[in-house]
Amino acid sequence: QVQLVESGGGLVQPGGSLRLSCAASGSIFSRYHMAWYRQAPGKQRELVAVISSGGSTNYADSVKGRCTISRDNAKNTVYLQMNSLKPEDTAVYYCKARRGGEDYWGQGTKVTVSS
Repeated sequence: QVQLVESGGGLVQPGGSLRLSCAASGSIFSRYHMAWYRQAPGKQRELVAVISSGGSTNYADSVKGRCTISRDNAKNTVYLQMNSLKPEDTAVYYCKARRGGEDYWGQGTKVTVSS
């Protein structure tokens, strides 16, 4: 199993940037595929970005060119750098780890984009 703790959310103005972090513990982090999801009020949870255990990445069209997912296996941490933030990026952002068909979720960190 793996435990995940997200951090880095907060209030930011449109056009601003945030870097979210997800710290993992309890298992061999490097073997997990990692992803960021988000859930806006009244909407379903949606995939934002993924990074495989080998470092391959993929992004939702809505964030492509504005967000970068990365991982530091030495620190057991995955990051989501978000730039040029828009009000529609407002959501709770969740980190997910996947391995062997098992999914593990963090508790989420709230991002609010507002002037």
